[in-house]
Amino acid sequence: MDSIEIRIDEEVIRATPGKTVLEVAKENGIRIPTLCHLDGLPDIGACRLCIVDVDGRIVTACTTAVRDGMTVNTQTEQVKEMRRTILELLFAERNHICSFCVSNGHCELQDLACELGMDSVRVPYSYPKLSLDASHPRFIIDHNRCVMCARCVRVCSEVEGAKAWGIAHRGSKVRVITDLDVDWGDAESCTGCGKCVEVCPTGAIVLKGKATAEMEKHPELVEELQERRRS
Repeated sequence: MDSIEIRIDEEVIRATPGKTVLEVAKENGIRIPTLCHLDGLPDIGACRLCIVDVDGRIVTACTTAVRDGMTVNTQTEQVKEMRRTILELLFAERNHICSFCVSNGHCELQDLACELGMDSVRVPYSYPKLSLDASHPRFIIDHNRCVMCARCVRVCSEVEGAKAWGIAHRGSKVRVITDLDVDWGDAESCTGCGKCVEVCPTGAIVLKGKATAEMEKHPELVEELQERRRS
């Protein structure tokens, strides 16, 4: 297949048609922040943190295909400010308290706050009254720490094939659910595989019995599983 030529941050790059801006950037060692993206899962552009400037338009790098002659800027002042604002809104939307979280020190949302220089939140916190579901014998979901990346939904559907996870409601009421909005422990479609735990970027879906800062995850397993199935 013939390659095309694009420019990312003033660097001329040869790229394969059909790939996304994010894929090409990663192949060439160019860092673009992401949260909902995970190698091995289909991209949906949910978190918006991978936004870049493409020919003067702000788009998500994970869902934008490269085209010949395009110019991509990943670090303009506008892009960096928008990413920080999006991150602040994610923190303000739910009840993220890092010091008491089992994923403290192992959290992708926390890492992004450090990377993007977010030392404060400039918008009012929503402080929603959200539940914690500990009905499953092995796992817990705490909706207070969910960022609606839908990784759990996608890995359950695309990799495990159980389709136990889904998304309910809209706007500020949106949340992930199991089966037809039953307690996780009552979800008959759940196989208990734990893939949703491993791909969750925060402390929203975790193993029971983990204390503060003990929950380490291995999201890379998804790509490994997909590679094994293709070989």
